[in-house]
Amino acid sequence: MTEPPKLIPTRVAAPARSLGRWPDAFSTRFFMALMAGLVWLGPAWWEPRFVYALAAWDALILALWWLDGRHLPRPQQLEVARLWSDPVALGSEARVTLEVRNPGNVGLEATLEDEVPPALRPMPPRVEILVAAGGTAQACYTIAPRGRGDHQLGRVFIRYRSPLDLAERRATAALHQTVRVYPNLQEARRLSLYLIRSRQIELEKRLQHRRERGREFENLRDYRDGDDLRDICWTASARRAKLITKVYRAERSQTVQVVLDVGRLMLAKVGSLSKLDYATTAALSLAQVALAGGDMVGLLAYGRKVKARLAPARGSAHLRQMLDQLALVEGELLEADHAHAADTLLSRQRRRSLVVWITDLAETAATPDVIESALRLTRHHLVLFVALGQPDLEKLLSQRPESSTAMYRYVAGLELVHRRELLLRRLREQSALALEIEPSRLSTGLVNQYLQVKERSLL
Repeated sequence: MTEPPKLIPTRVAAPARSLGRWPDAFSTRFFMALMAGLVWLGPAWWEPRFVYALAAWDALILALWWLDGRHLPRPQQLEVARLWSDPVALGSEARVTLEVRNPGNVGLEATLEDEVPPALRPMPPRVEILVAAGGTAQACYTIAPRGRGDHQLGRVFIRYRSPLDLAERRATAALHQTVRVYPNLQEARRLSLYLIRSRQIELEKRLQHRRERGREFENLRDYRDGDDLRDICWTASARRAKLITKVYRAERSQTVQVVLDVGRLMLAKVGSLSKLDYATTAALSLAQVALAGGDMVGLLAYGRKVKARLAPARGSAHLRQMLDQLALVEGELLEADHAHAADTLLSRQRRRSLVVWITDLAETAATPDVIESALRLTRHHLVLFVALGQPDLEKLLSQRPESSTAMYRYVAGLELVHRRELLLRRLREQSALALEIEPSRLSTGLVNQYLQVKERSLL
């Protein structure tokens, strides 16, 4: 997916200001120079007058420190900026650039520390910059987001010194900024390429004279050996005095409705990300592919109440709205109200559509409410019910039990797998498409299922 420039955070800049009432400070080299003056203590054991030499040395260092500090530009003369070159998204690093402009007459050695929240970087970044007199210099660091949504970046703290490196000044620049972390954009881009490849395969099938499964008229062409006789356009054949065949394609302008559960089950961690993070990335990937295929895409994210809703539409502006909604949707610790989500969808979505319901199944003895709610939708829509798998459970079943405790866990795991399969089979018996996918393969699985639905003209 090609990111619009507005996905990249804007550049922010501000003049520096003094940090505290007394911004001047002593550098490490200043203290090392004072320590060097202690060599006069050796001769002072035999000749006390050498103590005056030590005092003169200290006075000289203090004078040099004062002169060095006078040549440093005032904090208000410096300008600091934060620049971004990439969108901030899960699953990818983003490069951040700190820029310092020095209008003074002396070069600076500056140390900058950016106030970055832990959700973007575990430790605040610290960079070193050499700024020439009257010039501008930059230094970069990277962030690796661990959560979607809006995050606040704060001030940039500066410590700068002259090349003599005796005096030091401390300042801060108010670069407060809100940065939005999106779902995984690289995954959506990769699956867009997958869609292009699937279209190439479709074209190859046409060249092989294979019948198209789509039933939306596309164009006319000359009859070829192997074409279905039912696809011959007899009126066009009569006008041209030769056989003409109708060519069909997968139907367009259909509706794909993504229903996203943000309840407590979706907060479970799989690696460093939650199931909800994987689900939002998969929803974005599916929306990108469906919109590129000419379909309309809608969104319904729900917990105890509806968290986000977008009516089905198409276009780049609609995709941007969905991207913002998926970035901001947050999970909650309560059980989601699946019945309310089904009622909302049935009342708002009258036209038959493909409903992609992304959720997880509670491990209870009774039939989960989400199954009953999904069954209600099958009367009016084609439901693709996707339950997120349990990687820990699959890992448990892949190992041979070597103790009685491990055997009990193994049997309990088999019962859970069997029960989940029965629930999904019940949905399939009611004409729903139901499957269980591991979170790491969710995006690819959803896109594959969508393309199969389109190819088989199930809508």
